[in-house]
Amino acid sequence: MSEQMVVYLSNIIMVLCIALLSIVANLVAKKIVLKIIIHIIHNNRYTWDNIFLEKKVFHKLSHLAPAFIIYYAAPIFPLYQSFIVKFALAYMIIVTITVFNALLDAIDAIYRTYEVSKMRPIRGYIQVAKIILYIIGAIVVISNLMGQNPLILLSGLGALSAVLMLVFKDSILGLVAGIQLSSNDMVRVGDWIEMPKYNADGNVIDITLNTVKVMNFDKTITMLPSYALISDSFKNWRGMEASGGRRIKRSVCIDTSSICFCTKEMIEEFQKVHYLSDYVLTRLDEINAYNTEHHINMESKVNGRQLTNIGVFREYVQEYLRNHPKIHKEMTLIVRQLAPGDSGLPLEIYAFSNETTWGVYESVQSDIFDHIFAIIPLFGLRVFQNPTGQDIVNLKERVITSHYLA
Repeated sequence: MSEQMVVYLSNIIMVLCIALLSIVANLVAKKIVLKIIIHIIHNNRYTWDNIFLEKKVFHKLSHLAPAFIIYYAAPIFPLYQSFIVKFALAYMIIVTITVFNALLDAIDAIYRTYEVSKMRPIRGYIQVAKIILYIIGAIVVISNLMGQNPLILLSGLGALSAVLMLVFKDSILGLVAGIQLSSNDMVRVGDWIEMPKYNADGNVIDITLNTVKVMNFDKTITMLPSYALISDSFKNWRGMEASGGRRIKRSVCIDTSSICFCTKEMIEEFQKVHYLSDYVLTRLDEINAYNTEHHINMESKVNGRQLTNIGVFREYVQEYLRNHPKIHKEMTLIVRQLAPGDSGLPLEIYAFSNETTWGVYESVQSDIFDHIFAIIPLFGLRVFQNPTGQDIVNLKERVITSHYLA
């Protein structure tokens, strides 16, 4: 064979040998070394290393084995040595970047297993670290392929700073917002937040560099810009959940024409009510003592002091709530009258349930008002309601009946 043919054949044989060695190294790394590492991880008492396995940190690391063989075999081909070294180094740098990327994901996953992650999320910082990693990796790869010092490329980035600021504007704003949200403990994963401007009303399920992901109660997902939580107003219900009480604030409108002084028969009935017996006796003694002391003529109910059905009813509701097992006893409890209007006299219930879960809270509130609406007629009171179609029909029937009787 000619000398040129010998060179070609020897190069082909060396390339095949290097390829075979690379394949063997890859198989050894994945089938033997990696399996040994997996066995050690599965049989120790630590759990955090399983996350490294799930994020495939060691799998990605195994790709370096064939790259080292190609790199150290480059001197065999003097004519192409520089070319092979550059591409082998570029490949190793890219693999190293993917390993560090998986490592950062694993660190984030491990951190999320701790309760502190809900108060101090680091997802945004991890994303910033990834951006820096990618930028540095890209500069090193390009400088390696060009055969230039990376510092030369870095010095050239000064001219591109304006472009970089424009491209990464949202990321920079998100980073600043993430630092403020975390340092001021403004929002955590799991918080219920309400932001009408963005139609967000639900639980925070993720906080990233650029966005805050909120799952609304209708199971839709709203993506909020991180910096919007700094620049705009939003409501965080965490304080309510942490306090253990959720406010009930609702009114019952009483028909003012049904309000009257209590008759003797009504007082006798009220004394039979468990929550009112002591109150009625105490108030009667107080009223009688006052009227006797001031020589009040009781032939007219206008004179002196009298019990009213609305006052007794208000006291009953107060006692009912005090003894309700689902009402928080350490928080504000008020039953008060609001200013009367076209819809009657509003009697407002202002209390706190000791259940903060939405479904349970609504059930407690409904049970309370079910009882209140059912008990109102026993006090000689009526709930105010605008006339309905059935009221007009009844009125018409009464007119016809009275006309017929006349």
